[in-house]
Amino acid sequence: MLFGKTRAVSIMSMDSIGLIEEAIMRVSQKGLYALQALMMLTRRHREGAIRIRDIAYEESLPEKFLELILLELKNARIVESVRGAKGGYQLRRPPSEIRLSEIIRLIDGPLAPFGDAEQLRELIDRDDDHRALYKVFLEVRDAAAKILENTTLADLVAPGTSGAVRARSGKRKKAEVSVLPMAMPSAGQPGHD
Repeated sequence: MLFGKTRAVSIMSMDSIGLIEEAIMRVSQKGLYALQALMMLTRRHREGAIRIRDIAYEESLPEKFLELILLELKNARIVESVRGAKGGYQLRRPPSEIRLSEIIRLIDGPLAPFGDAEQLRELIDRDDDHRALYKVFLEVRDAAAKILENTTLADLVAPGTSGAVRARSGKRKKAEVSVLPMAMPSAGQPGHD
């Protein structure tokens, strides 16, 4: 939730709150798993097809859930499957042609933190009292969309990237987070007035 309900009511109409809350970008656990699997396939892009079992093990992902995610990515033509003893999954296109925006839209829906631009423009047009606030949200939405549109899988695993995105060898601990903290915490939490 972008704002605590009580606080939100004091600065916005209830209709506006609903539009903003529905539009907040969240990267789900499924989205994170998809990105982790795709980063692994990117790191091993030149090796050919990788078995689901190997992807799941190396990335500490649940194998059955990963199968469903890879099928969805296959149907979207992001990955392809290879049959046989040396079968598995591999990227269908070069990593430099697969944008984060494409992946997040596929798995989690709209990618900007404050919804689509059309919803925000509608709020800007009809809510004079809060027009400046919605204009800021639109700027944040556009900036987030631009970053995701301009970042590819190749960018995430390129030499010199930060330790957070650089490939790690060996098995990693499973993430404890079920949704990335892309939205501001509710009012009343420490450090957020």
